[in-house]
Amino acid sequence: MLDHMMAFDVTPKGRAASEPLREDIRLLGGILGAVIRDQEGQDVLDLVEEARTRAFAVRRQEEDREEFAAIFDGLPTDKAMKVVRAFSLFALLANLAEDLHRERRRAMHVDAGEPPIDGSLAATFRKLDAAKLDDATVRAALGEATVVPVITAHPTETRRRTVFQTQSRIKEAMRRRDRGTLTDAQTAQVERVIHLQIQTLWQTALIRKRRVDITDEIELGLRWFDASLFEVMPLLNARVRDELGSRYPSAGVAQEPVLRAGSWIGGDRDGNPNVTPQVVATASGRAAQTALQHYLRELEALEDEFSFSVRMSPSSAQLLELAAQNTTDDRSDEPYRQVIRWIRGRLSATHSEFFGDWFEAAVEVPGATAYTTPDELLADLDVMDAALRGGSGALIADDRLLGLREAVRTFGFHLYGLDLRQDSGINEETIAEVFAWAGVHPDYASLDEDARVELLTAELANRRPLVGYGAEFSEQTTKELAITAAAARSVRTFGPEAIPNHVISMCTSVSDMLETAVLLKEAGLLDPGVGGSGATCSVNIVPLFETIEDLQVSATTMRAALAVPAYRQLVDSKDGLQEVMLGYSDSNKDGGYMAANWALYRAELDLVEVARETGIRLRLFHGRGGTVGRGGGPSYEAILAQPPGAVRGSLRLTEQGEIIAAKYAEAPLATRNLETLLAATLEASLLDVEGLGDDTDEAYAAMDEIAALARESYSDLVHRTDGFVEYFTTSTPVGEIGALNIGSRPSSRRATTKISDLRAIPWVMSWSLSRVMLPGWYGTGSALQQWVGDDEARLKRLRDYYERWPFFQTVMSNLAQVMAKSDLGIAERYSRLVEDESLRERVFSKLVEEHRRTLQMFARVTGRDDLLWDNDNLKRSVFNRFPYLEPLNHLQVEFLQRYRNGDEDPQVQRGILLTMNGLATALRNSG
Repeated sequence: MLDHMMAFDVTPKGRAASEPLREDIRLLGGILGAVIRDQEGQDVLDLVEEARTRAFAVRRQEEDREEFAAIFDGLPTDKAMKVVRAFSLFALLANLAEDLHRERRRAMHVDAGEPPIDGSLAATFRKLDAAKLDDATVRAALGEATVVPVITAHPTETRRRTVFQTQSRIKEAMRRRDRGTLTDAQTAQVERVIHLQIQTLWQTALIRKRRVDITDEIELGLRWFDASLFEVMPLLNARVRDELGSRYPSAGVAQEPVLRAGSWIGGDRDGNPNVTPQVVATASGRAAQTALQHYLRELEALEDEFSFSVRMSPSSAQLLELAAQNTTDDRSDEPYRQVIRWIRGRLSATHSEFFGDWFEAAVEVPGATAYTTPDELLADLDVMDAALRGGSGALIADDRLLGLREAVRTFGFHLYGLDLRQDSGINEETIAEVFAWAGVHPDYASLDEDARVELLTAELANRRPLVGYGAEFSEQTTKELAITAAAARSVRTFGPEAIPNHVISMCTSVSDMLETAVLLKEAGLLDPGVGGSGATCSVNIVPLFETIEDLQVSATTMRAALAVPAYRQLVDSKDGLQEVMLGYSDSNKDGGYMAANWALYRAELDLVEVARETGIRLRLFHGRGGTVGRGGGPSYEAILAQPPGAVRGSLRLTEQGEIIAAKYAEAPLATRNLETLLAATLEASLLDVEGLGDDTDEAYAAMDEIAALARESYSDLVHRTDGFVEYFTTSTPVGEIGALNIGSRPSSRRATTKISDLRAIPWVMSWSLSRVMLPGWYGTGSALQQWVGDDEARLKRLRDYYERWPFFQTVMSNLAQVMAKSDLGIAERYSRLVEDESLRERVFSKLVEEHRRTLQMFARVTGRDDLLWDNDNLKRSVFNRFPYLEPLNHLQVEFLQRYRNGDEDPQVQRGILLTMNGLATALRNSG
């Protein structure tokens, strides 16, 4: 089965380079075929094989798609389910093989002594060396350097943990097989292991029987730390510090860890009623527990390893003094073990004090009191490090002990910063109720903006609490107040790093920001500083600008906020730091791909100017999703595509859905992806990467016009076409996505059918599954065609921008990747789910025409007919692997028809969900 994979490569050299990949695919496909035959019989394998060969014939245009789809007409549901499982598992195994091949190719690249590739730290430091930067320049750009990937609970990752673990075991067995040092018997044994794991996959339910809840999501988010982040992040921090320190010794940058971890899981209550005070406490508590337990396990291993005797190697006075604290340990000739046992005892006491329970790696040491801060723990570890380096133990110090020391520096006792997030409208309703109860104002909602700002500012000038004993509020307000109170308890327990930010969704005004400040004051997280001491707040207030209109006025909003003395005091108390979050998903859903991308770029330019005018330090937080329609795409290129001054050493960005597993499932993956974030941040901060020179104003003016045209074209379809919502909800599986059990959050913010109320994930995922991919391209072709017209000079300008402007390059490259994954032939099959023939024709004809225009304009602007001319990996995947999506799409349409026609067989609905799983796996970034 599946043994004709990877039959095409662009060049003989490319085909030779991908031969190991073809071999892996043949092996995995052959084993999968054997499992299907053994488990389900030859007739099922024959059906799967027929579907496979005919799907390739459709791709080669040797068979009509209608004839192919007829295979599944009337196919019994149980047999159809087996076909879906076969192609879903193949997609999973193909992903695995492609990941291993990329890993193999990178190793060959290094072994051949070739120059480091862009996106690696080695390549970046070469570029910095060539730029001959002085220390003052580096200090100005990187003085407060921080890069924070923020894991979010927006899961389009449809794999169960069991499936993920089984896939990992197959990957490890494939690595063993690839080493080329096994005997025939050993190779056979490895292949037996692979066969066993694939059989396990076949007998494992691929989708969950119940919807995950938030505690499940918290645990899923924490698993990436043991999988890779505990190992990778600390060592990358040490590397960046050492590399920058050796090059720019007087700059003093990166002394604190640059890479930090963030999370929204359990703190993001925007539209998620399942976030409660207990959930916030669980999220921050489990994070801290995970960090402490990692340290305890590492200390247990160190105690086993550090058998150094004073009879064999010298010890420092400080080490012996610390060892003497451990009065019950008789290993006086092994002071390192005495010290480690003492540290274990103190950290065990800390764990017990925080969580009230015991841990397997904990020990009880008389007199060992709990650490109050991570710095105390680090100071004891540093004593051991200094003692080793003072003798001849530098090599030992640079092993496990270094990893532990850097981990404590990176993760502290909090592990990650848990952000709070809430919609501005909910904050307003909460303040209105509290003000009415406290007698501040009976009808806050009726006030205009100036009156609101005046009232809120007055409240920020005193410490008087607004809520007292006996206060009665609505269920929503009671819950909101309790959540901020729970956050305050986490801060008191684990330190201010535990809850560093409060993000305000749909922020449109200064009052939205001040309302959040008042709520933080009520919880004790903001101190107004009465008596001249100055206002302080441990939590950053982070406005999130999401719609295109809000992005366009974001700079105006920030100027007005910073002009309010009470708010400016809070910013100044944080050394002038103001974080602003930019929403990629809703701006795209609001105005389309090109308009949203340009609105984001323009907003960044405007915010950089506000920072320059007001003297604040601006940190941008990018709310990117996995797909291009939600700000996704290669991270390195995306960061370099930011406007000048928008990075300056600081970057936060969300990591979502299946992208998290793709980046952080294993240490090599995490190293590569975190290096990419660091490398791009350094380059964007220190080098001129925009490349427009004197043409900047002209280029910006051109993009203003193109973006406006793109938005008009998009709005004509999405917002002004009668029946569009009906077409969308009928021709895609959006209604069924809610049953996929992939996340705790409802698919809509409100119980309406408005596109504006639909969350971005089901919006994007629906178009992805139906192969339209609308959010990643629609409107761009019309805009470019109208702007260029017959003017060859304008076309030449766009070609010039494509050659040297990273923003425009990235926009066009990401668009091309999306269009390469689209298939309007398959989309036409989905359109038949729309019973209104007139509506179907009206909408689908617009999709077809705009798709044609966009392909045409891509070729004219880039000078390339090949969408994937610059991405051989994706080209190979699209050409060879996408025929295997064909059966999944046709079967999904078949199941949708049956379900919507009243077929009550539970297997039919399960079949819809299973095809979603398979397609999401194959597309790799579906939401």
